[in-house]
Amino acid sequence: MEQPKVDRLLRIMRLLTANNHYTISDIAERLNTSSRTIYRYIDTFREAGFVVKKDGEIYRLDKNSPHFKEINNLLHFSEEEAFLLKKAIESIDETNIIKQNLKKKLYTVYNYKILAETIIKGSQAENVNKLAEAISNKKSVVLKQYSSAKSNVVRDRIVEPFAFTTNYIQIWAFEPETQLNKLFKTSRIGSVELKENWQFESKHEEGFIDIFRMSSLQQTPISIKLNVRATQLVMEEYPLSEKYLTKQNDTEWLLQTNVASFEGVGRFIMGLLDEVEILEPKGLKEFINNKMINLK
Repeated sequence: MEQPKVDRLLRIMRLLTANNHYTISDIAERLNTSSRTIYRYIDTFREAGFVVKKDGEIYRLDKNSPHFKEINNLLHFSEEEAFLLKKAIESIDETNIIKQNLKKKLYTVYNYKILAETIIKGSQAENVNKLAEAISNKKSVVLKQYSSAKSNVVRDRIVEPFAFTTNYIQIWAFEPETQLNKLFKTSRIGSVELKENWQFESKHEEGFIDIFRMSSLQQTPISIKLNVRATQLVMEEYPLSEKYLTKQNDTEWLLQTNVASFEGVGRFIMGLLDEVEILEPKGLKEFINNKMINLK
């Protein structure tokens, strides 16, 4: 199959995945082609073993179709996976033309707007797709019946979503009511209702996610010394840590980075108390000491 046809096939697949409002004519218009062509592609999906569902004028691909799991696993990269792939690609000689093609393909695939339409399953699929649409079109939304763990209250929240965290677990959004940028868990959203255009884009500020996968609007610098085993473990469990490690000698490495909170790095340290030395900050040492006291 020619490259343009492959590209169009994949774009149609993305549009039909968890489709809730695109008619055949809508899809044809978005892809600058004819409705007849779209129907031919739908027949191709059926022949390939995909389940095509029809609800009125709306067609969609069933995510329980054969092959979807394989496609998901192929297309989806977490930040850590993308980092490791990028590192491997960068090791290829600069004169190799394949290197640039691989980098372009990696960056094309590692795009939440595409991934959100292809990998999310279950009851969250529609919500995540609507959030991705809101981000792309700069729309505010109502998070219907959002269940807050902090306040233990279930209510509607009007926000301006602007970024997903890894694997769509949470979204960064500006909340006009509080004038704050906050994280909202997608699993706690009842449904999503699209509203008007963003009004506070200048106030949008994506928070920080540290190498231990913790999120916050705040950052705290840490400095810890690790022996060889602890260094190997931190790189295995948290691959992004490699960027912040400095070799001191044959048996010691220094990890200097910023963390969103002490929870993530604290869990790591507590599993290796005899192999990690906390240099800074004092608050991290106190955090570990308090955790140890509470465990007794």
